[in-house]
Amino acid sequence: MFERPRRGELAILLHVGLGEAPDADQQQEFRALADAAEAEIAGELSARLREVNPRTLIGTGKLAELAALAEQTGASLLLVDHPLTPGQERNLERELKLRVVNRTGLILDIFALRARTFEGKLQVELAQLRHLSTRLVRGWTHLERQKGGIGLRGPGETQLETDRRLLARRIKQLQARLERLGKRRALSAQRRRKRDLATVSLVGYTNAGKSTLFNRLTEAGVVAADQLFATLDPTLRRIELPDGTPCVLADTVGFIRDLPHELVAAFHSTLEESRGARLLLHVVDCTDEEVEQRIADVDVVLRQIGADHLPVVQVFNKIDILGAGPRVDRAETGMPSRVWVSATTGDGIESLLGVISEYLHQELVRGTVRLGVTQARLRSLLYDAGQVLNEQELKDGGWELDVELDRQGYEQLRRREDLKLIVPDDDARRAVLN
Repeated sequence: MFERPRRGELAILLHVGLGEAPDADQQQEFRALADAAEAEIAGELSARLREVNPRTLIGTGKLAELAALAEQTGASLLLVDHPLTPGQERNLERELKLRVVNRTGLILDIFALRARTFEGKLQVELAQLRHLSTRLVRGWTHLERQKGGIGLRGPGETQLETDRRLLARRIKQLQARLERLGKRRALSAQRRRKRDLATVSLVGYTNAGKSTLFNRLTEAGVVAADQLFATLDPTLRRIELPDGTPCVLADTVGFIRDLPHELVAAFHSTLEESRGARLLLHVVDCTDEEVEQRIADVDVVLRQIGADHLPVVQVFNKIDILGAGPRVDRAETGMPSRVWVSATTGDGIESLLGVISEYLHQELVRGTVRLGVTQARLRSLLYDAGQVLNEQELKDGGWELDVELDRQGYEQLRRREDLKLIVPDDDARRAVLN
């Protein structure tokens, strides 16, 4: 009978490329992920696949190489930089007598290691359970033999079904708790909007220097280290811009290529801090050879969380390493599009603060919106996109909202949602409510 190997930290890395050799940059990132998970790398193997083996992902030749490498190094863990089906994981473990973890499982393990707050721990547990729910059969191989035979029919399947029900119940409990915490977070954001406190959110690829920049701007003392996902839990601090304008700066979890959808779903409430921001500061490591790919990867995640409509300023960090000077690049519209800074030395920070102030003081559109009972979604979007100064419920069940939006946000809602705004000097604004 096959028994699952115990957890081990001495690991072999398997890099997989489909139709071509594994990308060198992706291999380096996977090594960094293994290091962040505190694994000791005992050896590495690359596999170029013409087609995926549905049973074990790789062919028998690579399996033999892995088995020999595991015996030679004494490794007890195989980390695979490629998605694996539950069956492939189970078959690889049987063949190699190693514990097998794919890229998604590795990232989930790092998040479990780094979560510090109550909400962060709940989010990680939810993501892990969602991932585990599709792989539950792996841990019950001792019961699989009981699926057939006189006197042995039923118990194995009953145990599996019981475990699935317990798993589903725990997932439901976690979702309910996170929903309550999300409502509290939404209320806090609403209070900030009522106090006219705009939120500026730092986003970017993991290890781009977001936390170092956050510390430079706020003196918050957030953990900043040269490793992937050094900080996980979101941090918010109030800062004052050079012109005296207060705002809230939010530091969020770093993004990564192919961010597991389980994490995007579980951390949705945390990522709301980015979606509800007035401005996104996209922190970019300007020394990264794959800088354009990193920017594209972050843009994908922003689309996933519904934050791609927000104004973005790219903050090219680490100019001290690049040997460049601080500067501000502007788009054809005249607004800043890119700021070159060094979070470590402080070069360009004053220019960055000036850019933030410029965006927060750009032209605002104020007016009144009347919504019917069927336009609850647009009402929610207005709360997300700007400041609702006042709201009255109409007799027919609709709403009248006094709102303040930046010009770009207003234009987007006008085009996408057919938003009709009554300007303050319009006599209709003061019409008697129906």
